[in-house]
Order: sequence, then structure tokens, then C-alpha cells
Amino acid sequence: MEFLVLRKRSNHAPEGMNRPAGAGRGDIEAVFQDLSRSDVHGLPRDENVVAAAEPMPLALLEPVGGEPFVPTADPASGDGEGTPTWGVRTVKADVSGFTGRGVRIAVLDTGIDRNHSAFNGVEIIGRNFTQRSSTDTTVDPEDFHDTNGHGTHCAGTIFGRTVGGNRIGIAPGIQNAIIGKVLGPGGGSTGTLFSAMNWAIEPGQSADIISMSLGMDVVGLRERLISEKKLHKREATSRAMQILVDNVRFFDKFGNLLRSGAAFGRSAVVIAATGNESDRFGKRFGGEPFVLGAAYPSDAEDFLAIGAIESTNDENSPFRIADFSNASADLAAPGVNVLSAAAGLDPKALRFDSGTSMATPHVAGVAALWAQKLMLSGRASSTQIANELMHSAQIPIGLESKDVGVGIPTAPLR
Repeated sequence: MEFLVLRKRSNHAPEGMNRPAGAGRGDIEAVFQDLSRSDVHGLPRDENVVAAAEPMPLALLEPVGGEPFVPTADPASGDGEGTPTWGVRTVKADVSGFTGRGVRIAVLDTGIDRNHSAFNGVEIIGRNFTQRSSTDTTVDPEDFHDTNGHGTHCAGTIFGRTVGGNRIGIAPGIQNAIIGKVLGPGGGSTGTLFSAMNWAIEPGQSADIISMSLGMDVVGLRERLISEKKLHKREATSRAMQILVDNVRFFDKFGNLLRSGAAFGRSAVVIAATGNESDRFGKRFGGEPFVLGAAYPSDAEDFLAIGAIESTNDENSPFRIADFSNASADLAAPGVNVLSAAAGLDPKALRFDSGTSMATPHVAGVAALWAQKLMLSGRASSTQIANELMHSAQIPIGLESKDVGVGIPTAPLR
């Protein structure tokens, strides 16, 4: 039985718990491995186990609408600064004196189309953590190509170069990107995510910032327990909720240890989307308005949960919360009609997408700009990066803290 485990390194693992490659070189090791039934039953009594959970399915935070970008005229050269998107302007990346150079960022998503011209000059390290199905695990770990497009769009917003005269990237000076494909045709799980996060902070990758736009799928877990385990609906619901609670507790602890850096010997800022399941204006589903809380793992301790805003074209109140954006955000960023790279045959194709998935990479990009500034003074810990990000944020007229947390983060100017 596969399990997520955080355990102290000071004692040897019990028989059957061989140590695979884990995160960092600190006092805590983070592992995802097969355990015997007796080992699973012994986990609560093991004083060296900090946290443990059975993995559960992940779901992609699908964009809310979207369409290809059609230039109205012959595009200018792809070289140079280009015309910034409204998102780039909103977070003031276009007037920042920083580009993200020297910062290492990980995008854990559906992979990347590395042939896209938006990624010219970027050294990309990638790995596929997915599987074909729940029973077929035969995938090439080196094949992290994006067949969905979601990961490519998110990566383009973080570090994409100018394409067709359009500046799409917040931090286009990033030279090293770490791509973990955690969602594919066979889905994904908190186990694949956990493995990818471990990998992203290992010395070979050493990510400073981790960006992810996905959520734990408790409904999918319940259905799987009914269909595969043949559990009664009530039993399946109870079991799914218990596994969810265990995962929430696990990622709370993992997030705390990862931010501090002391336990693993390496720290990283984790930035995650709150989710797109709300209907704030009662128009999406034709009923009464409602707002859901942030989807896990974005709401885990020491992860930064990101909501989405849209432009109103009103100078007096330029932004409003996106109708789909879930609550409990720590920060918010442009997430409606965001122009970025489109995966496919055309290496210069762009498209508009909307979602908290599109807002999250804006914040990850701004975090990279602050990280670069902090590195110049030799004090770029994950806590300091997160603090600068939060302190830079403001709540413009038209937005409220209950929707956007401390507000929209902005890039360092110099």
C-alpha cells in the first residue's frame, strides 16, 4: 500500500520501509513508498513518524473558458521587451528593474511544450511523475511533454519570453526552469505531487519557488472507492473524508517544514491556486450566488493561496474579484483573459485563458523578481521571499480582503 510519510532521520526505518530518494539533507525525510499492511497499522505508534497519509486523487483546476489569440495585425518581432499583457502591467513587472535572473522555479502541472518560442533560452529540467491509469504505470519519466496545454500556459506567464511582440512573462530573465508533470491522461495523486515537490527541492534542482494549480479530488476518491473497492456509498464517503483529513494534516506539516527549511536542509516558497468552483454572481450555474473555500492543497499551512481578479476598465474601480474565484486567498492576481503560450504545433501560438490557475503564475513570477533582489544581498530565504511578496501587496478600490487576502503583489522597482 502506497503511503506519504514524513519521518525523523535519526532512527532507522523499520523493516520494509526502505528509503528512496527523499527531500533535502536535514533531520526529516519525506518519502512516498509501498508499505506492508502491518507497517501501515504501525504508523500511528511510531514515534519517529511526523505525519503520514494515504494518497488521494488530484484534479486539474480547469480554466473557465478560453480562446486562441488572433493578432489584429502583423505581429512585431518576438525579440525585445514587447507590449506587456494586462497582468504584467498590473503587478508592475513591466517597470521592475528585475527579471528573475538567477532564480530557479518549479512548475508542477501538466508538463510543458518546450518547443514553444516563449521558452527560447531557458534550460528546462523535467520529469514525468504521472501514470497511464490506476493499473498501468508504464510511462517514460523523461517524457514531460504537455498534451493538455495548462502547464505550458502557466509556465509562459511566469518566465515566457516575448512572442509576436507580446510580453507574456512576469520574470522573463529566468534561465532555469524545473517542470514536474504531475497530471496526465491517467490523472495524478497527492503521491505524484509529493514526489514532484521532493524532487524539485533536491540539490540537482534546488527550486526556490514552486508553482502549482491543482486540487485534491475528494469526489473522485469517493467514486473510486465505490467502483474499485466496492464500498457502500456511506462507507465510501466516510473513508474519503478521512483520507482527505489525513492529507490536509500531512500537507500542513509538510508545508511548515518546507517553508522553514530546517527539517529538509532546503526551503522553497509554495504558491498554489485556490480553485474555480465558486459562482459569486449567480450567473455560471443559473442559481443563487455562492462562494466555496480554497481547495487543498492551496490552503495548507505556509503555502500561499492565490485568488483571481479581472479588469473592469473603470478608472475609479479598476478590478473586481473573478466570479469563479474561491475564498480564503492570501493574495490575488490577474486571472481573467490572461494571454500566454499555447501548446501545440505552432511554436508562436498564444491563447487567452481564465482561472485561479492563471493568477497563480503571476504571483510566482513576482516572487521570482523579489527573490532576485534578495539574492543580491545574500538573504533570499523562502520566508524572506514570502514576506516581501506579502508586504508588496495592496488592495485596490473595488476589492476586499475577504476575497483577495492582503491584495495584489507588486514587483520590486529597483
